[in-house]
Amino acid sequence: MEMDGGNNADMTSPQTLLRAWDIHPSRQMGQNFLVDPSTARMIITRAAIQAEDTILEIGAGLGALTIPAARAAARVIAVEKDRRLAGLLKTGLLAHELKNVDLIEADIMDIDIGRFHTAEKLTVIGNLPYNISSQILVMLIRSRQFVSRAILMFQKEFCRRLTSLPGSRDYGRITAMLRSCAEISILAEVKASRFHPRPKIDSEVVEIRFHKKPRHEDIAEDDLFLVIKSAFSKRRKTLKNALSSSWLDIDARTALRMLEKADIAPQRRAETLSVKEFVRLTRVYRELRRENPSA
Repeated sequence: MEMDGGNNADMTSPQTLLRAWDIHPSRQMGQNFLVDPSTARMIITRAAIQAEDTILEIGAGLGALTIPAARAAARVIAVEKDRRLAGLLKTGLLAHELKNVDLIEADIMDIDIGRFHTAEKLTVIGNLPYNISSQILVMLIRSRQFVSRAILMFQKEFCRRLTSLPGSRDYGRITAMLRSCAEISILAEVKASRFHPRPKIDSEVVEIRFHKKPRHEDIAEDDLFLVIKSAFSKRRKTLKNALSSSWLDIDARTALRMLEKADIAPQRRAETLSVKEFVRLTRVYRELRRENPSA
């Protein structure tokens, strides 16, 4: 991401910055830097960040989102794992005289984000590479007691998965997990031409608003996620066959009984099930396990 100086007069392009510091974007890390400051400001504006918000930014890069976010919020915790970029960003923050940004050189997957939680929950922002998108979302889902919402930029292809409905070929494990605990909406589209290096696919910005309270308090979330994971473990197979050769550790007879009791046809496939049906299936799974722990 490039520095957003607030106007074009004091903006330095990412190409110029990277060249000056002899930094080459890492393909392995999926680094694509936002080159248009107006796009960064648009994202922060549509995110409706409030003056009292604490922002956790995943992958701060060169500060394209960091700087406008710091101008809008009370505090920004900017996490960047690439030490080369962190050093460059630190210099940029000093130049912009922003004192409400805490820059942390670390991999977000190694951080317990609960340590940043204060009286108010965090708002998470970030431009995420495709190769870690699912991992980040699972981490946020499991840490959502500290997070109210997330405004994240993903490749358009990945966003289709997040916003897909049951019955769609894009509907999968991460979609069902996310829909069980959050509402998802698209805030903006960002063309590939707005990045350096230019990716092959356009991006979209999504807002994920986590539910304030669990919607299914009678079941353990770990059980629900295990059932979802097991159902999607063999996408080409029917639910009966997928569940009987999965992490649930049940045989085909038990899988059939479970599906029948949950009023779900055994020949259906995981991508056709709604969250409500996964919840129903999880309730039955727990009942059967209580009746027969060795099933």
